[in-house]
Amino acid sequence: MEITEELFRQNPWWEEEYSFDFKEREIYFNILKKQLKRKDITFIVGIRGVGKTTIFKMLIKYLLSIYSPKNILYITLDSYNLSDYSIHNIIEAYRKEHKLKRKEKTFVFLDEITYKKDFAQELKNIYDLENIKVFASSSSSKLINDQKAYLTGRARTIEILPLDFNEFLLFKNIKIEKSERYLIDRYFEDYLYYGGMPEYVLTEDINYIYSLLDDIIYKDIVVIHGLKDVRLVKDYFQILMERSGKQLSLNKIAKVMNISVDTARRYFSYFTNAFLIYPIERCGKLNERLRASKKIYAADIGIRNMITGFRDKGAIFENLVFLKIKGRNPCYVYRDGIEIDFKVDDTLIEVKYKMEMNEKQLDLFNKFNAKKKILIDSIDDYLQFKI
Repeated sequence: MEITEELFRQNPWWEEEYSFDFKEREIYFNILKKQLKRKDITFIVGIRGVGKTTIFKMLIKYLLSIYSPKNILYITLDSYNLSDYSIHNIIEAYRKEHKLKRKEKTFVFLDEITYKKDFAQELKNIYDLENIKVFASSSSSKLINDQKAYLTGRARTIEILPLDFNEFLLFKNIKIEKSERYLIDRYFEDYLYYGGMPEYVLTEDINYIYSLLDDIIYKDIVVIHGLKDVRLVKDYFQILMERSGKQLSLNKIAKVMNISVDTARRYFSYFTNAFLIYPIERCGKLNERLRASKKIYAADIGIRNMITGFRDKGAIFENLVFLKIKGRNPCYVYRDGIEIDFKVDDTLIEVKYKMEMNEKQLDLFNKFNAKKKILIDSIDDYLQFKI
């Protein structure tokens, strides 16, 4: 297949009025819309299947209401038909096909940018020499970070998270009237079960989520890091999901899996880089943070439930609260064997799903020096919670 044929295949709006079929994610659309006027290269990152391509299409739909279709190029760089072409080759073919001058403003969307080995150098040249606004996506934070030095001062990164509860209802076409607020509890239970991966929420097809996880493990961990023992990767991930919301000891994992601590640490970073898990540190001075075990959370509770079964709703609920505050760099409090879930800046947060704190935990919560203290122990608390 010639390069121009592939370009037309991936950009159907060049030849016809194109109808987009997707659910809007207004939060991210509004964030990215603001980036359209900035010259910076905008990286969109997040776990595979979270909807990065859909968010690109939302922006493209918006741009088509303002610009000519020929000024908008979308390319998925994991396409076999483009494997022999550099980003510059692709853009040159695109310009040639549409007779575009270099000074003419264009918008270029590059899905799975890390499939091109030297993407950072190419993007630097585009930024410096072309009148192009670039949006690029990746499912691996490692590959983005490894080359980001080339783009210092030229790029910004926005992470896409799974659906929140309001988006979950939107994707399910559910509108809860004020007179039917009692239904929230029931739908929230569904959310606790399915999580926020868009396609899984839409289809409820368990085979999809199994296939997605296999894809992530193979493409974003095994292939990238040249691993041979896929079973080891999957077993390790099962342990991580079972420890979700809890402190994690790499020494214990190494013993259980009969691997070295260095290997356990290395594999742990692979899951983090693929956006499958998020670790948080213990609050304290630098040496305390480095020595203490990290707590971990799943990127998506639906994936977690698929691995562990739908149990321990308290841990699932805590995971959802974490995802709400993830961008605020939370840590956890641990003193004399007693734990408080999160501290963000000068705010202390404890999460209990339809439960109460025990006496020792309540005592630490009350005595801890923080300007603000929040207990989240109900669905209403969760929905109203802001920080």
